[in-house]
Amino acid sequence: MVDDGALEEWFCREVLPLERSLTHFIRRNWRVADDVIDLRHDVYELAISGARDGLPMDTRAFLFTIARNHLINRAKRARIVSFDLVVDLETVRRDVDLFEAERLLDAREMLRRTQAGLAKLSPRVREIVELRKIEGLSAKETADRLGIGKDAVNHQLSMGMRALADFMLGGPGRIVRRRYAARRNGEREP
Repeated sequence: MVDDGALEEWFCREVLPLERSLTHFIRRNWRVADDVIDLRHDVYELAISGARDGLPMDTRAFLFTIARNHLINRAKRARIVSFDLVVDLETVRRDVDLFEAERLLDAREMLRRTQAGLAKLSPRVREIVELRKIEGLSAKETADRLGIGKDAVNHQLSMGMRALADFMLGGPGRIVRRRYAARRNGEREP
């Protein structure tokens, strides 16, 4: 029997970080959107009850097995059972990585965001970023290909990566030219 303090610590450390994925799983497998939060809390209650006898070795598998079984039971109790709903839930393999779809969606979103950020860069800076970071050329190889100096490649790569990072974090993604920004403010460059 697990004491309440250890159970609470386990729940906060290992179960709560899975909340987003659990909610997504329930939303994907249950057609009544208003029930999602209640179902999630039912799963939490069942997980805590089950963990009182001993903390599971694999919390994620434990939690999603409970969620799957709970959704099947709720669907069966509803008396109006959608055959598709029960079949979908029963075909979920236990060894399947339940986070694979979410990771794939996140990766696609990041790729779209990166492409949009690259499109905002000037053509020369975008070309340098692509050659250095996507094609993996060295600064010397990039400089030779573009017919510019290695220092220019490094400088423009730095500006492009800063602008891209700014865009990825929700900013406008504009290139800031430090040399000229200091002069506009009336400061002398060191």
